[in-house]
Amino acid sequence: MLRPSFVPPAEIRQLRDYTRLRTDLTRERSRHWSRVEKLLEDALIKVTAVASKTGSKSVRDMIEALIAGQRDPQVLAGLARGKMRAKHDRLAGALEGRFDDHHGELARMLLDQIDALTAHIDTITSRVGELIAAIPGAWGVDADGVTGPGGGLGPGAPVLPAVARLDEVTGIGAPAAQVIIAEVGLNMGVFPTPGHLVSWAKLSPRTIQSGPKNRSGPAGDGNPYLKGVLGEAAAAAARTSTFLGERYRRIARRRGKLRALVAVARSILVIVWHLLADPAARFRELGAGYYASRTDTDRKTRNHVRQLEALGFTVTLAQAA
Repeated sequence: MLRPSFVPPAEIRQLRDYTRLRTDLTRERSRHWSRVEKLLEDALIKVTAVASKTGSKSVRDMIEALIAGQRDPQVLAGLARGKMRAKHDRLAGALEGRFDDHHGELARMLLDQIDALTAHIDTITSRVGELIAAIPGAWGVDADGVTGPGGGLGPGAPVLPAVARLDEVTGIGAPAAQVIIAEVGLNMGVFPTPGHLVSWAKLSPRTIQSGPKNRSGPAGDGNPYLKGVLGEAAAAAARTSTFLGERYRRIARRRGKLRALVAVARSILVIVWHLLADPAARFRELGAGYYASRTDTDRKTRNHVRQLEALGFTVTLAQAA
């Protein structure tokens, strides 16, 4: 008999439809911003050479002014906000181009599409919050034992809401926590161990055996929405001075950045399993110095001395001042 497939309950499947649509719309909005950037480059305007991204408020104001007919680079650069004001001269040089009426008409269409997508994304985000609040398994428990949609948010709460528990993990924010809950559910009883969940998500190491030879292979495709959000969380955690960030840097030095990201994504999913399997569990940051604190310095010293002596050196150790 075949083992049954993982089919989450109806409320999780409904939640999953919303989060997946939000992900698709967010990606489509990013594509529209890329089209806006390409349109500006066609008009010889390289504002992204100065600004971090096209979707910033300052750049949006400049594009709106271009559409309205403003062509003076100095006036356009004066619309910069915040830290971008210090880049006035560079912005003025980047805004010198040949933006004409047809560019303005196309830009207007693209910005209207972006605004419509943003409105849909905001609506879905509100709906996702309502759906999660309606699931009893996602509720927290207050210090006085009261549970409910708003439970677990007060001081001294023994059980945090599911989204808040995952939000404490390095690299995971509230939107990412919502996606993870929608993809794996709240009942970890269907995954007896963290290894089962990791294997189902196709984040576990894979060995390909052919005769006497063993070699590593790709982990597999898995759930693209779950792997996508875990990859984003791993990339965010890799830039931090935390245990997960240090884990990424240690593995990246030996195995490369891509393998390190997969390893960190796997670690995050293991943490998620424990937090969802035990509602009273809380994420505890071990710190970037966790690996160094577990190093046996005497053993490491003996190994280095032995290696130097094998090369024909006489080693004398002296304590550093």
